[in-house]
Amino acid sequence: MKVHRSQSVRRARVTTDGEGLLSHAGTGLLAELADRSGLTEALSVAMDDCGISWHTHDPGVVLTHMAVAIADGADCLSKLAVLRNQEVLFGLVASHATAWRAIEAVDAVELRRIDVARATARATVWAAGAAPATVTLDFDATLVDAHSDKQDAAPTYKRGFGFHPLGVWCDETGEALAAMLRPGNAGANTAVDHVKMLDAALAQLPPTWQTGHHVDDDAASVVHPILVRADSAGATHGFVDALVERNISYSIGFDVDGRVRDALMLAQEEDWVPAVEGDGSRRPGAWVIELTALVDLGTWPPGTRLICRRERPHPGAQLSLFDIGTGFRHTCFITDSPGAPPSLELRQRRHARVEDRIRGAKACGLRNFPFEDFVRNEAWLALVMVAQDLLAWTAGVCLDGALARAEPATMRYQLLHVAARLARRGRDLHLRIDATWPWRDQLDAAFGRMRTALC
Repeated sequence: MKVHRSQSVRRARVTTDGEGLLSHAGTGLLAELADRSGLTEALSVAMDDCGISWHTHDPGVVLTHMAVAIADGADCLSKLAVLRNQEVLFGLVASHATAWRAIEAVDAVELRRIDVARATARATVWAAGAAPATVTLDFDATLVDAHSDKQDAAPTYKRGFGFHPLGVWCDETGEALAAMLRPGNAGANTAVDHVKMLDAALAQLPPTWQTGHHVDDDAASVVHPILVRADSAGATHGFVDALVERNISYSIGFDVDGRVRDALMLAQEEDWVPAVEGDGSRRPGAWVIELTALVDLGTWPPGTRLICRRERPHPGAQLSLFDIGTGFRHTCFITDSPGAPPSLELRQRRHARVEDRIRGAKACGLRNFPFEDFVRNEAWLALVMVAQDLLAWTAGVCLDGALARAEPATMRYQLLHVAARLARRGRDLHLRIDATWPWRDQLDAAFGRMRTALC
């Protein structure tokens, strides 16, 4: 009879005399990327006139360390201790009190300068090979609960209490381009907020990508076409008109209202065509039709098209009385793009990936606004965007394969939280990664790619 071990771990004598050991060695990749991209220096410039006399710490380094800690999983200032306790790799890291002073020093002027710093670093990273072939801006808002009384927190439409930030992400790269902290009762379809975030997102793109996308620019001057996607909250005349003024294409959800239902009743069965998947195969149980000729779109910009998808409802789908009567779930969107309805519908369906970006942001500090003051929480939101950018830039410049598409939790588990020993040889430092770690080669290659691209 074979006897199996009934213990889950080998018992070892515990001592506290280890030297040169690091538990979050891979996080140094993010910090070095911030330095090499010019982000740290640009953040230092952004905080140069904040009113604090910095004797020991450079303010750019303080903000970079905070963003790196957030990318590493920190959800409040006290978690900066993880970096502080690894001084041999990260150098002198600010104390809790100094980090608090840095947050306190961030006001409206500093927030604008931090945005400029992010844009400057993004241009460097894109020039190093992370630039996408196309740019798709995905707009969406999310709810963040507040579990204590915080400035401007308010009841939400889901009967919670907290904030309702609106964000813009680049679909191709996963970068957080812009975000706006709003009270919990802020409207999802506020056109003014959408236009403000549109301009903020465009300002984050390198100059070549902005060419032709300013108000009153000639459409012929556009170098890189841009597409904006949103759900039906973005279907406001103010927002769509702003997109047209900036020569930006749009694909935006549209409510199935009375006009649309009347058009669907007039649609002929033979006009419905099968929806498609990304590989070109037919999407089971789904069909697409264009309703442009059946609905009056005269109040929308010329060239606006209305496309509808119907599909057999999945279990748990929320259906209107009209859907229940027809036996199908209907969704619509408007667009000014040419092309066959099935391919345009597939493109709009991919807007759902913005939920992955929001989930990634909530894994990088967006799940919690830790301060009572609204402006301090705006500063925290800015650092959340920096953290998400650092992870996206790491994926775009340093990684390939599955890791290049990994979510924050996976990247932390496999790369950032790896154990290593920091050894000195003369004047050089050597980061000795555990030889048995399954992803040691990927981490080694990531450092090499970064140092080659951002030399």
